[in-house]
This record gives sequence, structure tokens and C-alpha cells, in this order.
Amino acid sequence: MPRDLHPRLLRGFVATAETLHFGRAAERLHIAQQALSRDVRTLEGLLGDALFSRSTRSVELTPAGQRLLPRARRFLALHDEILTDAASGAGAGARPLLLDLNSDVTGPDLTADRVLERARAAWPEGELLARFHGGLAAAAAELLAHRLDASFGRFAGLPAPVRGQLVQLPVRLERIAVMMADTHPLAGRPVLRLADLAGHPVDICAGNPATTEWADLGTRLLREHGLTAAAPYVPPVGVDETARYLARHGDPMLTTVGGPRIPGTVTVPLVEPVPLSPVSLVHRPGDRHPGLRAVTAAAVALGAAEGWLHRPPGSWLPAADAALLPPGQAKLLPPG
Repeated sequence: MPRDLHPRLLRGFVATAETLHFGRAAERLHIAQQALSRDVRTLEGLLGDALFSRSTRSVELTPAGQRLLPRARRFLALHDEILTDAASGAGAGARPLLLDLNSDVTGPDLTADRVLERARAAWPEGELLARFHGGLAAAAAELLAHRLDASFGRFAGLPAPVRGQLVQLPVRLERIAVMMADTHPLAGRPVLRLADLAGHPVDICAGNPATTEWADLGTRLLREHGLTAAAPYVPPVGVDETARYLARHGDPMLTTVGGPRIPGTVTVPLVEPVPLSPVSLVHRPGDRHPGLRAVTAAAVALGAAEGWLHRPPGSWLPAADAALLPPGQAKLLPPG
């Protein structure tokens, strides 16, 4: 006799696999934890395999769960696509999607810029509206207030109650660098070891309340490597103001590789170890907007084609961020 697999069971599995916590997964899905546990047991019974290894302190995916996760995501994406197409005529006439790119500047290899460009090409009949507010901490509040549809940034840096109300798709591990005036004593080097920053306070944009998730990442990086954070100045906005800011204050500013070329400055990648900044696509659960589907598909396609979630050897990433990455996609790769 054929067995039916309800999408609800897979949604519960995916939410639990992404959070590795039944309580947080239940909050994300707006259901009771007991109901989620029951659904997972039902799914395990249907498939004849344990999907999670549970203890009093942790929840981990079993090998069967790891195999199921990518297929469950594809199943749910197709399921949602069918329902969205039926409701919106394949996206024609849908309202514009408002997307925060989490930056006040653009660059040739910034993750959000590239995803947006690809999504617009894939969904020409719709409209993707970009804003450049900057900071996932601020964007998260706008998402929860339904004044914004999606944003990019470091999901692990948000408070737990906020994370519980949003969903995230890991998109890319960006390499961290420092930007400084081209007159700075360290400016002439092709790369900088973290140890080279000893005695040079690093600006982590701690004065910006909209980017607390970034300041938290910077704090963790500097603390673990015995480095000092610069005084929390009011941050600059835009290319010209950033150039003036760096010339005036002199402290190297933490940034990522691939950003804009700012006159009078240089951007130098960090090594030993290579610090990484995780970027996720963040939105409200259950959103079936065809524009969000286009953005999600673009992020997944670019990540797969260019290895955006592969960790280089000798890299640094906080454990809280690594825990949010898909199983098997964040492993360290051999050189070359």
C-alpha cells in the first residue's frame, strides 16, 4: 500500500536539521515542541531510519538525516513553487520584493549584489527593489515588522528570540580583510597575518547599532587572537565618507574581500588563519513570494557553481556560525 509523505513532516525535519534544536525549530514553525517531536517520529517511522541522534545536551543529524536534508529542501522548494505559481500566475503581477543588501556600497564581488543581479535576470517579469540600509540587526527588525521581505548577513549574530522568528539560507563564506588608508604603515603588503595587527587597533564598526552582528564577529576574532578593537566611532556612509573616515582616524577597518575600490585606500586580506564572514539570506518563514524564490534560486546556483560554502584550509569561523551551515558543506578542503 503506498505511503503518503505530508510536506509538514519535511518542514519540521528541515527546521530541526537547520537549528539542531527542537525548541528553536518549533518556534520557527509556530507549533508546539511536542507536535514537532511527534512529526519527526512519524517521518522516521515512514522512512524506517533515525534522522537525529538525540542526547540531553545536543541534537545531531544521523547519516540518514544528512542524506535526506538536501532532498527535503528540493521537495519543499518544488512544492512551494507549485502553490506560488497557482496563486500568482507564475509571478506575473506580483508586488515588488523589497531586499536589503546589508551594505551602503556596492562592489564587484559582494555576495548580495551578485545574487540580486542573477535573480533579476531569472525573474524579468517581476520587480526586485534593493535598498542599501546596511546591517542585519536593523534589517531583522524591519523583517519582523513586515516592512522588508529579505536581507543578507550574519544570522548567528542576531539575538536568539529574533532568530527564532526568521529563517536563513547559508549562502557564502566571505574572506575577511582590513581596509585602511594607503598611507598606513601596513598598507603595502599583499596579505596580513592576524599577528601583524598587534599594536594596531582594528575598527569593527562597534559604533553602529545597525550592525551589531558584524561587531560581534569582529570582537570574537580580535579576542581569540589577542588583538585590540579601536574606539567605537560613528561609522561612515558611502564611498567618499569612508575614504575621509579612514584618512582621519587611521585605524584599519574590518571588511570583506571583493568590496568597492575606494580612492586613497587599500584592502588587504587576512591570513594565518583566514577569517571568514558567513552570509545568509534571511526572511520570514512561509513567505511564498515568487521574487524570493528567484533570489533563493540565484543564491543556491551561485554558491554551487563557485563553492561559496567551502572552507579553505587554515580558516577561522566561530562555532555558532559553523553550526548553521549545511552538514558536509562546511568541511575544510585540502589545498588546491
